[in-house]
Amino acid sequence: MLFNSIEFVFFFFPATLAGFFLFGRRTAGMALAWLIVSSIVFYAWWRPLNVLIIAPSIAINYAIARTLVRLPADRRGAAWSNAVLALGIAFNVAFLGYFKYVNFLATVANDVAGTNFVFEQVMLPLGISFITFQKIAFLVDVHARRIEVFTLREYMLFVFFFPQLIAGPIVHYREMMPQFRAATCRFDREHVAVGLTLFIFGLFKKVVLADGIAARVSPIYAMAAAGEQVSLLPAWIAAFGFTLQIYFDFSGYSDMAMGLARCFGVRLPANFDSPLKARNIIDFWLRWHITLTRFLTAYLYNPVALALTRRRMARGLAPLRPRKFDGGAFLHLLALPTLLTMLVSGVWHGAGYTFMLWGLLHGVYLVVNHAWRQAVVARMPDKARYERVMGPVGWVLTLLSVAVAMVLFRADSVSAAAELLQGMFGGNGVRLPPAIADALARATGGLPAWLGTSNELTGRGLVVGGAWVAALLGLALAAPNSLQVLARYEPALLAGAAPGRGGVMLRTLQWRPTAAWAAGLSVVAVIAVGRIGAKSEFLYWQF
Repeated sequence: MLFNSIEFVFFFFPATLAGFFLFGRRTAGMALAWLIVSSIVFYAWWRPLNVLIIAPSIAINYAIARTLVRLPADRRGAAWSNAVLALGIAFNVAFLGYFKYVNFLATVANDVAGTNFVFEQVMLPLGISFITFQKIAFLVDVHARRIEVFTLREYMLFVFFFPQLIAGPIVHYREMMPQFRAATCRFDREHVAVGLTLFIFGLFKKVVLADGIAARVSPIYAMAAAGEQVSLLPAWIAAFGFTLQIYFDFSGYSDMAMGLARCFGVRLPANFDSPLKARNIIDFWLRWHITLTRFLTAYLYNPVALALTRRRMARGLAPLRPRKFDGGAFLHLLALPTLLTMLVSGVWHGAGYTFMLWGLLHGVYLVVNHAWRQAVVARMPDKARYERVMGPVGWVLTLLSVAVAMVLFRADSVSAAAELLQGMFGGNGVRLPPAIADALARATGGLPAWLGTSNELTGRGLVVGGAWVAALLGLALAAPNSLQVLARYEPALLAGAAPGRGGVMLRTLQWRPTAAWAAGLSVVAVIAVGRIGAKSEFLYWQF
C-alpha cells in the first residue's frame, strides 16, 4: 500500500488513526498493540508473502539482541558479545544480499565469465534495505549498551511502525522508543493539525509535482534505453527533469512520513532539507537523505577511517591533520573510506552497474570537495570574501554535478546513461524540433550550420519540458521547505530550521492553525487527491 493511493488516504489511515485514539482511551498499551497490527496489515497489503519473508529475519534479530543483553560486561562476555554482533551483522547482510543482489551477482558472473546462466527472479520484499539497516543499527546499539531494556512489543513497534517502514527515514531505537513510552495515545489537536499539514504538503509534491514532470522526463530516458540518439537540449531536460522528479518525490515522501507519524504524536528524524540549495557536495549529502548519511557515517565510514588511522600510526606515519595537507594521509584516511562508503550507498540504492557508478561518482565528488577544502580553502586568509565569491560558483557546480550523476541513477543501463551523457556534452549535436527550427529560421534568415532538426521532441514537448524544469527548480530554490514553514511546531527531530528566519517569504509562510491556512490547505488537498490514481512512479519504496 502506497501513501498516494485511495485505499491508504480514505480507508487505512483514517481507520488506523481512529482505532489508535479509541483504544488509547482505555490504555496506551492497547493503542500501541493496535498500531503494530495495523502496520503489519499495511506491509502485507500489496503482497502478503512479504510478511512471511521478513518475519524470520525480525525474529532472529530479536533473539540476537536478547543474547547480547544477557551477556556479562566482563572481558569474556565482551569477546562473546563481539562474536554475536558479527554474526548478527553477517546474517543481515546475507539476508539483504540474497533477496536484493543474487540476480545482479549472477549477471556480473555471466558478464565476467562469458556464460549465460539463467536464474529465477528472487522476490524482493518491500523496504528491505531500510529495514535491514535499521536492524543492524539496533544490534550495534544493544552491543554498545546504548540500549539495555526492550520488550518484544517495543521491538515490533520499532521495526513495523508504518510511516517509516517502506522508505525510511532510518531511525534509531533510542530516539523512537522514548516517544512511544511517553505517548498519551489520545487525540491532540496540534499533533493532528501539524501532521495533516505535512501529509498534504507531501502528497501534493508527490502526485502533482514529481509525477507531473515525470511525464516529460520518462520518454527521453526510454529513447536512450532504445539506443536512439538524444541531442543536447532533450538530454539536459532529462537530467534536470529527473533530478527534480526525485527531489520532489523524496521530499514529498519525507513530508508524508513525518506527517503520518506526527498524527500519532511521534516525531521522525528530519530526512530532507532543501539539498538543491547546497553550495558544495558535502553540504548536499548533509541535506539529502540525512538519516542514510548519518547511518553510513556512524556505522561504516567512521569505523573504517578509525581502523586505517590506527594502522597508519602504528607504522609511524602521520595521521590526517586538518591544517596541514598530506597527500598520502588524505588518500589513505579520507579518500579511501569515502569511496568505499559511497560505493556501498550506491549498491544499497539498487542492484546494478549504474547504481555502483552513481555511488562511486559521488565518492569522487566528495573526495575532490574535501581535497579542495584542505588544500586550498584552509589556506585562504579571508574566508568571508572567499565564500561571497565562490559560494555561487560552488552552488552551480554542485547542481550540475548532481544532475549529471542522476542520469546514472535513472538510466536503465550503462549504455543508456552513456547515450544521455554524450548528448548532454554535445556529442549528438544540437537539434531542434522542426516547428521551432522553421520559426527560428524565418526570424533570423536561416539556421547556423551547427544547428540541426530532429523529431526527438515536438516543439510543444521541448517548451513544456523546459518550463517544468524552470518552474520546479525555481520552487525548490526560492520557497522555504516544510521544516522551515512548520519550524515553530518542531515538525521533526534533528531539524535545524529556526522559526521566523529566512526572509520575507518564510515569515509570510509560517504555518499557524488559522482559517486562512485551513482554506489554503483544503485547496491543495483537493488538487492532490484529484491526481491520485494517475500514472505514478514511486521511486523510493523499492529501496
